[in-house]
Amino acid sequence: MTSEDLLAVLAAMGHGQRLRILAELAAGRMYVSELARRLGISRPLLYMHLERLEKAGLVLGNLELSESGKALKYFELAPFDLHLNIRTIRAALAADTDRHSDMQGNPR
Repeated sequence: MTSEDLLAVLAAMGHGQRLRILAELAAGRMYVSELARRLGISRPLLYMHLERLEKAGLVLGNLELSESGKALKYFELAPFDLHLNIRTIRAALAADTDRHSDMQGNPR
């Protein structure tokens, strides 16, 4: 995990609605309309939050067809175990340095 990855996770989790989404999805996968109803928010707003959570690797989305042929977007929690301490921060910064060295063709 690089510092950019870590910041994406922290930013995604740094919003009350997104924490509520994660809590709802802890009960199991759910399609967007049902999740929007449970949270009392619009689907467009929910999609915005889900996109942020998905980019951070906290949720997974899958498009499926119902028996009637209607497309339903389901979301579920991705497995994650976040530990935030100085070791996590230092490891992310070290990964940045390693990645930068690899991009420059420099040996580590």
